[in-house]
Amino acid sequence: MKKLIQGHRQFRESYVPRHLDQLEELSHGQKPRVLFITCSDSRIDPNLITQADIGDLFIIRNAGNIIPPYGAANGGEGAAVEYAINALDIQQIIVCGHSHCGAMKGLLQLGKLEEEMPLVYDWLKHSEATRRLVRENYSQYSGEQLLEITIAENVLTQIENLKTYPVVHSRLYQRKLEIFAWVYHIETGEVLAFDPETHAYVPPQSQLSLRERGEVAPKQYAKTSAPPVACELVPDVPAVSNGNGRLPEPVRAEVPIESMPWLSPEQADRIYRGSAARRQ
Repeated sequence: MKKLIQGHRQFRESYVPRHLDQLEELSHGQKPRVLFITCSDSRIDPNLITQADIGDLFIIRNAGNIIPPYGAANGGEGAAVEYAINALDIQQIIVCGHSHCGAMKGLLQLGKLEEEMPLVYDWLKHSEATRRLVRENYSQYSGEQLLEITIAENVLTQIENLKTYPVVHSRLYQRKLEIFAWVYHIETGEVLAFDPETHAYVPPQSQLSLRERGEVAPKQYAKTSAPPVACELVPDVPAVSNGNGRLPEPVRAEVPIESMPWLSPEQADRIYRGSAARRQ
């Protein structure tokens, strides 16, 4: 407690004088950009790992970064999700798990918790879909490997739970909401984000557009007898298709997981074999 009191004194003496205008503005209301859902674990700090400023994140924290399906529990998680989207008009959600998660360790041995920690047992049952998926698709793994898989799959399960909320379903349909799956690695400080197109966890910056990354797209050149001139190449498609006035959607090439230097083939195979099996 002494350390916390000293820290607050330092906050008042150092931080507050340098941010008086910002704090005054925040006193009139909040406009967070992202709903950040993560675990209660003391080793993960959303503002620290994202270097977000005060007022940037609307945060939900609980054991296991769990969002019960709509109607399954009359708790604060659903109310916070609804408020974030309806009242604060948040358009991006991050569900962030983390390495060495105690809640996921408990999920893997759920039966042992019923007598010793009945409230934890009841809470973790909201992740039964994760437990069953892991049990039926990753039975060949154990120990830390199985825990790593469970953490990664649980984040995806919670995103599916989020989609059961009417407000989330509606905003996704309107394309006014994006949901991202992250896993934070305590030992390295690294964050990996799930890419639904490749079914792989990748560095989150790889999911940004070139403009968002502050990079310039490489120029393309048309073949001609004249010296090369930078230009934009237009796909060889009719001006209007299907009679609706819209151009055809671009065809995206599948990128094999093995070609991604940030994820070893062994890791990709281990974490996503279950997902791949379900798609077949």
